[in-house]
Amino acid sequence: MTPPAPPPPEPTPPPGPAGGADPAEVLRRALSGTARGYAPPPAPVGRIVAAGRARRRRRRAAVAAAVAAAVAVAVAVPLARWGGGSRAQAPASIPRTATRTTEVTVRPPYTAVTGHGTVDGRPWTVTLELYPDAPAGALGPRAQPRVPVLCRRMVIGGVRVDHQGGPWTDCEQVNGVHDPDATGDEGLWGLQDKGLTGSRLLVSMPGPEVSYAVVTFDDGTQHTARAVTLPHTGYRSWAVAIPDAETIASVDAYDARHHRLSHETDWS
Repeated sequence: MTPPAPPPPEPTPPPGPAGGADPAEVLRRALSGTARGYAPPPAPVGRIVAAGRARRRRRRAAVAAAVAAAVAVAVAVPLARWGGGSRAQAPASIPRTATRTTEVTVRPPYTAVTGHGTVDGRPWTVTLELYPDAPAGALGPRAQPRVPVLCRRMVIGGVRVDHQGGPWTDCEQVNGVHDPDATGDEGLWGLQDKGLTGSRLLVSMPGPEVSYAVVTFDDGTQHTARAVTLPHTGYRSWAVAIPDAETIASVDAYDARHHRLSHETDWS
């Protein structure tokens, strides 16, 4: 194979100011010849690749260590909160924000109809009610809240006696479902003149020994009323209607063996 022809000789530079060669041109020619004769060594590709792999391994190790540390913290926090140990305990439940309202729920009362009939052509009823936990303020600001309230609801001709006073008239606070102080009283109730005239109702709250009562009018007419017990309580009541222009001569209470327990004549 025929070797390539050598490059043509460099042209002779013009003489310098002193008649010699230009120093800059001499330096250029020397560097050009040196560059042509220099054979660069091969690039260290193997070392570059090895170094890159080593750096990637170090980065993976650092990331794995960071992930492991994060997982350890995430596990350690619940264990510390739950008490740790081999026995895991359930975390405390997150308290819910209770939504409170100003409306108070009253449990339905115990009720019992203790008397009913017709007086002066109009129907009448007497109902005993016990509210286990009447709301605060039901009987005024001085009443104790959430205390049982016993009510007597007297109705003549569809109109409740004393309805003008509000829903809690003819009611009183009692000491639970068996209060001896809430028994033993009697009274007349009506829609006019405080129960002294017109159609009236005689309502009694007897003790446990009374089984029934006999009410005798001035004209000799007698009406027997049996005591009715309010369920789940010890409260009892009986009632008799008194027609307009009628008066009471006597009231006699009897036990279950028909023994007279009391005789009252002060109702005229």
